[in-house]
Amino acid sequence: MSEMITADLVDLDLSAESKEAAARALAERMVAKGRVTDLDGFLADVAAREAQMPTGLDGGIGIPHCRSEHVTEPTLAFGRSAAGIDFGAADGPADLIFLIAAPAGADDAHLTILSSLARQLMNAEFTDALRAVSDPETAAALVRGDVTPAEAAERAAASGAGAGKDTAAAPTAASAGAAAGSTTPETPEAEATQARPFRIVAVTSCPTGIAHTYMAAESLENAGREAGVEVTVETQGSAGFTRLDPAVIAAADGVVLAHDVPVREKDRFAGKPTVDVGVKAGINRPAELISEVRAKADRGEKTAPAGAAATPVERAGDSTEGYGTKLRKWLMSGVSYMVPFVAAGGLLIALGFAIGGWTVNKAPSVMDHFVWTQSDSWGALLFQIGGMAFNFLIPVLAGYIAYGMADRPGLVPGFVGGAISLSINAGFLGGLAAGLIAGGVVLAIQRVRIPAAMRGIMPVVVIPLISSAVVGFLMFVVIGKPIAAAQKGMTDWLNGLTGTNAVLLGALLGLMMCFDLGGPVNKVAYTFATAGIAVAAPSDSAMKIMAAVMAAGMVPPLAMALATTVRGRLFTPAERENGKAAWVLGASFITEGAIPFAAADPLRVIPSAMAGGAVTGALSMMFGATLRAPHGGIFVVPLIGNPFLYLVAIAAGVCVSTALVVVLKGMRKPAQGTPAAGSAEGAAAGEKGSEQPVAA
Repeated sequence: MSEMITADLVDLDLSAESKEAAARALAERMVAKGRVTDLDGFLADVAAREAQMPTGLDGGIGIPHCRSEHVTEPTLAFGRSAAGIDFGAADGPADLIFLIAAPAGADDAHLTILSSLARQLMNAEFTDALRAVSDPETAAALVRGDVTPAEAAERAAASGAGAGKDTAAAPTAASAGAAAGSTTPETPEAEATQARPFRIVAVTSCPTGIAHTYMAAESLENAGREAGVEVTVETQGSAGFTRLDPAVIAAADGVVLAHDVPVREKDRFAGKPTVDVGVKAGINRPAELISEVRAKADRGEKTAPAGAAATPVERAGDSTEGYGTKLRKWLMSGVSYMVPFVAAGGLLIALGFAIGGWTVNKAPSVMDHFVWTQSDSWGALLFQIGGMAFNFLIPVLAGYIAYGMADRPGLVPGFVGGAISLSINAGFLGGLAAGLIAGGVVLAIQRVRIPAAMRGIMPVVVIPLISSAVVGFLMFVVIGKPIAAAQKGMTDWLNGLTGTNAVLLGALLGLMMCFDLGGPVNKVAYTFATAGIAVAAPSDSAMKIMAAVMAAGMVPPLAMALATTVRGRLFTPAERENGKAAWVLGASFITEGAIPFAAADPLRVIPSAMAGGAVTGALSMMFGATLRAPHGGIFVVPLIGNPFLYLVAIAAGVCVSTALVVVLKGMRKPAQGTPAAGSAEGAAAGEKGSEQPVAA
């Protein structure tokens, strides 16, 4: 383990009572060694990782860890708690706590060393030695691998001192799982006919890719040995991954996928009995997973073959998701692919108007008339390129909604349906309907049993042919006209909005933009606005809506930046640093710049942001500001109608949000024993970074 851990980074009498306090105590040792540059910033990164998934493991182990820009070199700190600390494990508190700090750009060699530690924690002899060790130097040497567990135990016995904990009472996840696996029943027929051990291939992965990935791999391998099963694991960690040999996969009798992030190249495992779970299940109950995949193999249960692979939503790994969640993911898939076309096309069109004037949309094709020295020609060129990009919006939206549902076979009918929607003026609504219909038709075709001889031509010929014909028929003959009428009705309604109705719509869009700071609700409002300007000559109402949406989306990060400037003592040092970046993010219309503040204190930040966003959206509509570009923030102000009043609307919303968040944060009560904000003691604590503001 090299010098990642030394005696100075070991605390054998850790007195912390909570996981936050334990992380702080161990992190302070890292700061003292110069391994961490910003204590609060690093602890914020640890807390963010912990929020993704608790890091407690069965067997009395807590392993908080993260990547952080505040870490100078890969570092380990170890603490042993006599009372135990709750890290969220199912079997109770942890007495062995490892804090792992990895730099944001840690190299593969260091990550490999950290993964070896994770595997050691699945070894009962190793953890027993950690509980018995009597001095920090031996503990550090044991973790580094300079002494073996047996040698460490001898030193502890010689000194006559141990940790005082019954090591037999805390089995590791691997040993517990192995014990369970050893009792897996086998029928006499199976024993008689089995010519070789049952073979399993597995993939493990976790969000950070430092610890749980490798601990799950070790746990599965240990349980496999105990059960007489060959288990070969591919770890998809931060250091990349080495693909399993295709021959090993082909010879496998079953598959275990223990992951919290999508499995890379998952189609390799199609057509085999598969158990798909989270990574912690691979650590805590490996024997159950092995038994489950064997039972599936006995019943003949297999996943779909590669030609009919699981959809992208199913590949996310949570088979318990409801249709509402899946529908949201399908729609967001289409929107995420559409937005770059919106941004590129919209900005090109806006630049075309700026260079060529407001009559540029009437210019002849630049193929027939282009003069290199005339600005009007360049404006027309940009406008016409942007128009071509906009022509892809509805087909791309529909195509990738279908892709989200049915993978690649959904692309052809989705694009065809989207193009038809564009041709019959069914617009944005038609694109949504075409994408959902195309995905549904492909999924229905894939459920039909096909003779083996025809399976090879299904994805290339049969599915595109049948699905495109069905989608085309439905869009042209059945639902196209009603959707086009609904689209026209909505457009006419928007064009007729004036006065109070327009102001209320602006306030509603502002609330939506600030509700989840870049999440699905935010994207619904943004997509609604961009769909309105996705034509060569958008209406005045559509451009007002686009202006209100962008203005409101700029408010949350700008407000948090201003709040950290005027009342910095209400925020942690890490938040004050984030506030500096939020100025640029807010000015660039990147609403996500406020997420770090909302994650730390959602009950105060989100309502404040929504109030400011509603004010800005309403004022923008009241002032009649218009916007032809779908993105750009203050950098497209020259393209905004009524730019001065537009900036006034943004400033008003920022001031409202800032005032509210300052008031709400100032009203909270400090934790018992914590100096009040603004007091001399509180200021001193803030200087030392030893206290953080208490969030509700």
